[in-house]
Amino acid sequence: MAVTDGELTELATRVSSSALHDCLVKVHGHPCVVTGLTCPTPGRVLFGPAATMAFLPHRADLFGDPRHDFASVYYRAVGDAARGAVLVMSCGGMPDQALAGGKKLSRAAFQGVAGALTDGRLRDLHELADLGLALYCGGEAVAPANGVLTPYEAGVPVQVGGVTVVPGDYVFADRAGAVVMPAAVVGDVMRAAAALEQADRDVVDASRDEAADRARHATGG
Repeated sequence: MAVTDGELTELATRVSSSALHDCLVKVHGHPCVVTGLTCPTPGRVLFGPAATMAFLPHRADLFGDPRHDFASVYYRAVGDAARGAVLVMSCGGMPDQALAGGKKLSRAAFQGVAGALTDGRLRDLHELADLGLALYCGGEAVAPANGVLTPYEAGVPVQVGGVTVVPGDYVFADRAGAVVMPAAVVGDVMRAAAALEQADRDVVDASRDEAADRARHATGG
């Protein structure tokens, strides 16, 4: 059954990365979870369709073209659909380098991008969080990666933390980790995860009632 953006947004308030994982692996067996992430606002959930940027180790003979500067690749990645998108950036095999910081990612915040997911590092995490971005990354960096990493291409499949992310996949991230869901199944997976969360709450409620009943019987109530 087709799913609307509004329904997905509402479902995202009722699910967790754990429930999404448990439901997604019943449909697809490939790796779908990125863990070990740093988030400056762990209570802020990241959710939306992926807009991808691929970074590669710098090569002066190949990457001097202005098409490979951050702004150019970023705008190609988000296109005309920046609002609500999740910027997914691959670290090019260099997870200790900073892919971006406050100046570069402020444009994303001002365009309404939901946030960013990367297995590399970011600078100015709290500054960016104050701009409203939900950020999940490999850690915070002090030094930029100028001359070390180059944003090379946009709108291509990328690898983040051992998970393949295709443009248009849906990303959900919370304090436990990030789950990447193919767009073709996101509605079914989100609905199933919401139902699973409700079933889990029902079990907890039943356990609470059982404990209360036992306590009353024990005290003769």
